[in-house]
Amino acid sequence: MTLRELVRPYAAAFASRFLQMLQYRAAAYAGFVTQCWWGGIKIMVLAAFYGSAAAAGAPMSLAQAITYTWLAQGLLALMPWFGDPEVAQAVRTGAVAYDRLRPVDAYTLWFVRSAGWIAARVLPRVALMLAFAGIVLPMVGLDQWAWQPPGGLAAGAGFAASALLALLLSAAFVMLLNIAAAAALNERGINTLASPIVIVFSGNLLPLALLPDAWQTALLLQPLAGVMDIPARIYFGQFDGAQMLAALGLQCMWVVLLVAFGRAAMARTMRRLEVQGG
Repeated sequence: MTLRELVRPYAAAFASRFLQMLQYRAAAYAGFVTQCWWGGIKIMVLAAFYGSAAAAGAPMSLAQAITYTWLAQGLLALMPWFGDPEVAQAVRTGAVAYDRLRPVDAYTLWFVRSAGWIAARVLPRVALMLAFAGIVLPMVGLDQWAWQPPGGLAAGAGFAASALLALLLSAAFVMLLNIAAAAALNERGINTLASPIVIVFSGNLLPLALLPDAWQTALLLQPLAGVMDIPARIYFGQFDGAQMLAALGLQCMWVVLLVAFGRAAMARTMRRLEVQGG
């Protein structure tokens, strides 16, 4: 069997889930409006903070913090704070048993489906956010509140590579939530626990650079930083040259480790799987 034949079912699964999720345009528009609202509130809080004496010596400028906020709001759907609802439904109904019978690798099948689900939710919202915060706001004279361009061509290219790795990292996290839902036969508990952890440690709530200096090394090395904070730092040019390569390597390492752990956990879970429904 050729490589093309091996990849074909997974590529088809990714494409079908991606196209399926693109049909939900109303959800994308509603999410965009909500994220603009919350983004504006967060920016006002940041502006108040930078206007105080406590902001002296801050590791990023107000313009960078504003761009970080718009970037975080645009990439909000990238955050792996809950599992794939399709997998959760299959667990509840017992349809998960069908994936055990398919002539494909179950982990890879779930992974590409989850990646397609995430990508289709992210792309429309980040495009709308960029158009609003990067084009409309400067046109109406609100340049200081706008989404600023990347720190250079190298920063832009590095951000693109980092964003792709962030998608894979997010899918790997979602897979862990999927496996936990299959083991517990319910996704509510693990999703409730995951949400606050992901929001804080990814940097989505607040740039990790603004947290205490003593925490910075640990915050940067933990895997959730690769979902949001590392791509943002590359975008600003804070990580360039060897630092950028090290940051991309860190993301790659966590993708490999989480996929390996997820595969082992899924094999164990599937051996003990109890199917409900029918």
